[in-house]
Amino acid sequence: MIFDTHIHWDDERFDEDRDALIAGLPAAGIGCTVNAGCSVASTEAGVALAARYPHVFMLAGIHPHDAAGTTDADLTRIEELAHAEKCVGVGEIGLDRHWPDADKEAQERVFLAQLDIAKRLKMPVAIHSRDASEDTLRIMQTEGRDLGGVIHCYSYSKETAEKYLEMGYFLGIGGVITYKNGRKLAEVVEYAPIEQLVLETDAPYLSPEPFRGKRNSSYQLPLVVKKIAEIKGLTEREVEDITWANACRMYRLSEDASCVMRGDRTK
Repeated sequence: MIFDTHIHWDDERFDEDRDALIAGLPAAGIGCTVNAGCSVASTEAGVALAARYPHVFMLAGIHPHDAAGTTDADLTRIEELAHAEKCVGVGEIGLDRHWPDADKEAQERVFLAQLDIAKRLKMPVAIHSRDASEDTLRIMQTEGRDLGGVIHCYSYSKETAEKYLEMGYFLGIGGVITYKNGRKLAEVVEYAPIEQLVLETDAPYLSPEPFRGKRNSSYQLPLVVKKIAEIKGLTEREVEDITWANACRMYRLSEDASCVMRGDRTK
């Protein structure tokens, strides 16, 4: 079974067929998915989706793109939502310096506040970091070292990966690994222990080849599995089994597929 550790089912691009897609996941070999929060509204949508489907879990968080408008009341609400029965972590949180008008001060304030939420609740985190390698690593080494979780959509060097791996973090690997210009990520995947890799889509974004540019979904993860298997010299079944166990360990769920789909937690 495949575990999609990071997806955005609440995105409007799934409005027409969301229910059909989610309902069909187990039959397609996708045993579990985790809806990542990007705002208060998307986190609330994730709570509703997780309550409706046994194989959907969720994260509570505010994306750095929304940091500038985030209030203390919003952060309080995120902490409330993180107590939801099927919330498995705090995310998608972090820094994004890709756009010139990014409010760096607001992003760091909201990032640190959400790391504090994770500390209080003893939950893992899902970290977004784009064009912000040094600042993200600095914060994680001081404020997030002991939380555990995943560096979502990992895109930095092997040397930076080494530092996160030493802290016990997992690296989220998705469709980019199949791209012709994804050589740097392939080097990271080759270097990193398979026991610290997890599968993700970030759907509806980042579809793997040959569907690049089209809407992504969990159904395309077998293409990512195939590429990782090629790089690591493993069978596709081995990649599925190991990354499933990794995801369950990261999100503190039982490794048994039926238990995960019921929402049972490990002690």
